[in-house]
Amino acid sequence: MKDLLTIKDLSTKKIFGLLDLAKKIKKAPEKFSSHLKGKTLALLFRKTSTRTRISFESGMYQLGGSPLYLDWTTTNLHLGSIADEIKCISLYVDLIVARVYKHENLEEMVEFSRVPIINGLSDKFHPCQILSDLMTIQELFPDTFRDIKVSFIGDGNNVCNSLIIGCIKLGISILVATPENYEPEQGVVEWAKAQKNCQCFKLSHDPREVVKNADIVYTDTFVSMGQENEKEKRLTTFKPYQINDSLLKHAHKSPFIMHCLPAHRGVEITDKVIESKNSVVFQQAENKIHLQKAILLDFLL
Repeated sequence: MKDLLTIKDLSTKKIFGLLDLAKKIKKAPEKFSSHLKGKTLALLFRKTSTRTRISFESGMYQLGGSPLYLDWTTTNLHLGSIADEIKCISLYVDLIVARVYKHENLEEMVEFSRVPIINGLSDKFHPCQILSDLMTIQELFPDTFRDIKVSFIGDGNNVCNSLIIGCIKLGISILVATPENYEPEQGVVEWAKAQKNCQCFKLSHDPREVVKNADIVYTDTFVSMGQENEKEKRLTTFKPYQINDSLLKHAHKSPFIMHCLPAHRGVEITDKVIESKNSVVFQQAENKIHLQKAILLDFLL
């Protein structure tokens, strides 16, 4: 792979390869402890991060390499051009993971970088998050992985966009419920409808409808970083989309609950649901380090 800005960049075969490698790493991490000796990873973050930063930083270290965390504001990226700064940064490291507000910043980095760029989160996509989520789903349904139904309820944001792409790539049914005017990226919807297995994808405005036959119910924050000025309006609009006992009564099964974190408890999901026996949010969180290691090995070996 040259770069990873969206899961669209990956073939189905490549995704399964990453999942298989992550599974091996999780089972026996010590076997990979020196594979990236002498390699350096730059983590260039404009947004705050807990899981993405730590899983890449710790993962690189555990593989024998050296991670270098760069807060955007402590570099000269806020003074000079992205082109000039990325040209320089890419002279010093083997790989760059960038976390930005605008996806266009990543596309500019790709144009001027001498080393691969990995999307650690942008306003449009969060590929590494969903790849690790697919690992979690595969663990939950090892025998029926392609026969399950995943329901995303809430904002059609970067996580939702990437979940749609990842599920369709692997032939998993994905049902999405959002309020009107908060649907997933139009380009993603058009891409999904153009795929051979487009029947796997359904878009709705009724959370009760998409939760009915769900094996997994996934949600994310209603107010993402950079949307704070919309907070009051969003909290009102999204109130019917909260994952709570009332909504889950419409489910014909007892679905697993996923959330990429950080969770705003009592907003998009209740304490009771996120702490329930069906919640796998911390299994999701753990799997990020295993999948990030698989990505690092794939790029750097």
